[in-house]
Amino acid sequence: MNDITTWADLLHLMRQFYNKLLSDDRIRYIFTDIAQIDLEAHLPHLADFWEQTLLREGNYRKNVMQIHLELNEKEPLRPEHFQIWLKHFDKTVDEHFKGSNSELIKTRALSIATIMQLKISQKNHN
Repeated sequence: MNDITTWADLLHLMRQFYNKLLSDDRIRYIFTDIAQIDLEAHLPHLADFWEQTLLREGNYRKNVMQIHLELNEKEPLRPEHFQIWLKHFDKTVDEHFKGSNSELIKTRALSIATIMQLKISQKNHN
């Protein structure tokens, strides 16, 4: 099994990951009903984000935190949503890739999810 080294690897990872998310009744509605994502249009943006975050390449410039804070205003994002997201993320990485970048992307995903939960919790309590 190869490590994550290219944008194409990240696109493949995101496609497989979102297949899991959209198959999970506990979380699918956030993407389909609330965010109403067009998956084929969204996948390249996800790959761009992770390319910037993991490989330090590319030019992703959107504010991911703000996007999720706005989503939280439409539908509260609860800790269990993040747990489900992380479980599917880690499992998808492990099923398709192996190596230092594969471990690093899981660590970064956990860090991002933790910070998002803290920011959302702060906003909800203000």
